[in-house]
Amino acid sequence: MLLGRLRDPYINYRHRRLFHVLRVSIALTVTFAVVHLFPLEHSSWALVSTVMVMGNLPHIGGVLDKGRQRLLGTLVGAGIGLLLISLPIPGRGVQIGALVAIAIATWLVFSSRQAYAGLMFAISLLLVIGNGAPDFSVALWRSADVLIGTLIGIAATLVILPHKATDVLRFMLADNLDRLARLYHAHTSATSAPGVDTRELLKATSALLVKQRGLVDAVHREGRLSRGEVDELISYQRRMLSTIELLLESHWTTREGHDRINAMQGLRDQQHSLARDLGTLAFQVRTGQPISTDISPFELHSFADLAVGARGTDGRMLFSPSGYLWLNRELARVAASTAQRLASLERLPSKRLRRRAGRHGLHEAQRLDSKEGSQNDPGSH
Repeated sequence: MLLGRLRDPYINYRHRRLFHVLRVSIALTVTFAVVHLFPLEHSSWALVSTVMVMGNLPHIGGVLDKGRQRLLGTLVGAGIGLLLISLPIPGRGVQIGALVAIAIATWLVFSSRQAYAGLMFAISLLLVIGNGAPDFSVALWRSADVLIGTLIGIAATLVILPHKATDVLRFMLADNLDRLARLYHAHTSATSAPGVDTRELLKATSALLVKQRGLVDAVHREGRLSRGEVDELISYQRRMLSTIELLLESHWTTREGHDRINAMQGLRDQQHSLARDLGTLAFQVRTGQPISTDISPFELHSFADLAVGARGTDGRMLFSPSGYLWLNRELARVAASTAQRLASLERLPSKRLRRRAGRHGLHEAQRLDSKEGSQNDPGSH
């Protein structure tokens, strides 16, 4: 029973800081035990490797990616170092060869996802060649120590309260969809310019987008979603946020445009329905359900007479009502595309999370109530 709770994605996400501290502490304890029980030379590198691999990465995908790069960089760097010091060339020749190898590696990994492997390659190569004198033992012991420390770090991440980057992405995505729903609902019920709470919500939503971007490689490494799929989800959120921000920050230059929007019967109902759909979509993502939300496109034909060709009292054309309707339609279109893309991701839903959702109160997750939306007064936009 307790073990099942500790392997619960939602529990692991909520307490990820505490669990990561425990995970790193246990992994280091095991590494300390290994280096004391066995006569490993340069054993401090095993301890360093354990910490460096786990570091500030609390999820499986990040540790797997960093561990792979550390092992690859260390083994290739040590191998080339051994090759250089075994050749019949003077010490300066070994150093020049090392500089050339590091320059090539730096060129290859520049601005790429393998930058850490390039760093470990350079460190390992320099440690092996030293001042150019042959020392095979350093290369062999260092490679063994790095292997031991890295494997302990990876094993601890996989076994001790495992935490997946895919789950982190899931909950961040759900939080952002919830925030987008709240922001859009705030727009439809606003009577003035965005307040402090709304601006803070905008900043929080944008910050989560940045954090999701940092999870792309880790999620891909776990094998459930590809980089392209994660990029798509982030792009959809960014586009919805930009559209809602335009709606929140744009204001009418004439009273006539505002009055024409208020005269559009049924527009607020469509807006409230879209806000509720975004909240429902967030709920389904958060609880690991298959996505079944069907977001209807904005029906704008009935508003054409009030928007297209509208003129103010001074006879000038009013473009703002048409632009305002277009922004709402675009938001609904991107929201529908998001729901369809989520529905196509067969490996995103989680049976384990779905079974335990009720225990965490997720069945009471924040969704916009239909009465709340219908009782709010029309806004000033």
